[in-house]
Amino acid sequence: MRETITMTNTDQQRTIVLTKLLVGEITLAEAGTLMKLSERQVWRLKDAFQSHGPAALVHGNRGRSSPRRLADDIRQRIVELASTRYAGINDSHLADLLAEEEGITVSRVAVRRILRAAGRSSPRRRRAPRHRSRRDRMPQAGMLLQLDGSRHDWLEGRGSWLSLIGAIDDATGTVTGATFRAQEDAAGYLTVLRQTIRGHGVPLAVYRDRHTIFEASGDSLTLEEQLVDRRTPTQVGRAFDELGVTSIAARSPQAKGRIERLWGTFQDRLVGELRLAGAADREAAERVLERHLVRHNRRFSVSAADPATAWRPRPAARELDRICCLKYRRVVANDHTVRAGATILQLPPGPGRRGYAGKRVEIHLRLDGRLAVWDGERFLLVTPAPADPVQLRSLESARGVRGTMPLSSVSTPLRPAADHPWRRLNRRSKLYRRLTESVIT
Repeated sequence: MRETITMTNTDQQRTIVLTKLLVGEITLAEAGTLMKLSERQVWRLKDAFQSHGPAALVHGNRGRSSPRRLADDIRQRIVELASTRYAGINDSHLADLLAEEEGITVSRVAVRRILRAAGRSSPRRRRAPRHRSRRDRMPQAGMLLQLDGSRHDWLEGRGSWLSLIGAIDDATGTVTGATFRAQEDAAGYLTVLRQTIRGHGVPLAVYRDRHTIFEASGDSLTLEEQLVDRRTPTQVGRAFDELGVTSIAARSPQAKGRIERLWGTFQDRLVGELRLAGAADREAAERVLERHLVRHNRRFSVSAADPATAWRPRPAARELDRICCLKYRRVVANDHTVRAGATILQLPPGPGRRGYAGKRVEIHLRLDGRLAVWDGERFLLVTPAPADPVQLRSLESARGVRGTMPLSSVSTPLRPAADHPWRRLNRRSKLYRRLTESVIT
């Protein structure tokens, strides 16, 4: 029975060259030049060709399976997991999950080869990128922090749409903070800013879009703004000023491309992990996000070009609470109370005869759900707030159209209606005078 030999184009060309060498049509040096081999290798192939014929030119391992080839049951297991539990996960993410969750350590290339051989294409389609000149990273960590929010169906219909607010360091690609919110709001950005400061420090500058959360909109200035010749900062803008952070507005989404690409990665990888965990509300999504950030930073963070860090020292915890909060200015009533929407706060006795009556104080709506009152640098009161205080409808009037820190005037005292029994009292009676005096005081 004759043996069938499968030869490549290279093998066939070497057969012709070696045949000419054996009959003396070309020299050894010319054969080496034609086959792009050294003379020593030509001698080796010539001897093998004389002894075994064309079969000597075929490598002995051709057609054999690699000893490092994955077993068929593992390959079938990978295809099965990609079709069931990890359906919709891209190849690179699937390789990570297989190693961490299933104990199957394979490379992305191997996963891709196995799935394509099984007829499964990649779930993520990439468009051909437009040519853009990519900006170099900042040399030091902490020099520039990119901030943004992404409104997306993160729960894939299992719950309501959420806005993911996050921050990424430009030099290292480390996600320094992120949180899910019902909508993109000032409290979410303050939460991310607080996470960043507690975990890394205070950045030198932030790069963000032109959302009204960061800067007031409109061309006209109010009378108060004209007197100080600057716009009243928003809540987030005021926090940047107090921390000494430079706020830079981007003119296009492509300008802050690093965090825009982060959303593309999260909408692929994080969505898959939210699906695996069965997250159906914001609280469950927050727990998945916390675990995912550790994995993401370990996988995608890079070292800065300059090992020296630009992060500034973080302030004390109490000072950080005073900065990363929502602030509203109020005037203390004569009975030493101050109103925060429908909530009335009773202040402690103050210095002097009148105490704090008539003074302007600041109400701080903290991120942990408490209300605090400050008189300049003097701490007056802290009390629990109603559930989800950031969303208090009663404070909408205090925020103003620009989310600023308005100066409110003393509330107008309640006056009896025209048909109230007090109106029918004899104005000369002692009872009328007594009631009138009690209302005025």
